[in-house]
Amino acid sequence: MSKSLKRVRAALETAGILPDIMETGEAARTAQKAAELAGCHVDQIAKSIIFRGLESDRAILFLTAGGNRVSEDKASALAGEPLGKADAALIRRQTGFAIGGVAPVGHLNPIRAFVDPRLCEFESVWAAAGTPHHIFRLEPEKMIALCAGTVAPFSL
Repeated sequence: MSKSLKRVRAALETAGILPDIMETGEAARTAQKAAELAGCHVDQIAKSIIFRGLESDRAILFLTAGGNRVSEDKASALAGEPLGKADAALIRRQTGFAIGGVAPVGHLNPIRAFVDPRLCEFESVWAAAGTPHHIFRLEPEKMIALCAGTVAPFSL
């Protein structure tokens, strides 16, 4: 088991949640592919989109429904600073995850998180579990609490 997957599992277990982690057998690199593998609606996939705060130089997480795209203008307004593209090195250094496996929990460092309200419309959602080959299911309310996320509209 990878270190990243272990961190996600440990974060869930520490929160008293029995992890429902699925090994997909193939990379779930798109929300559509993850939804097919999980057997759910594409909007039940919580995509982890990381931006870099241009003033703070910190990673900022936007968990968005699989079918939605993040509006950089709306996201910047929520973050309170201009945002730019986060490169793989920044994402790895601040979250501990590689692109394609960024989970909403289990980060190496605390991260500001914002959550797409669309995710709250479902009984459960699926997110990356630390690798491109693992996803986990969780109630949106628990995901929001675990990542200390702020629910706010930021999609196009």
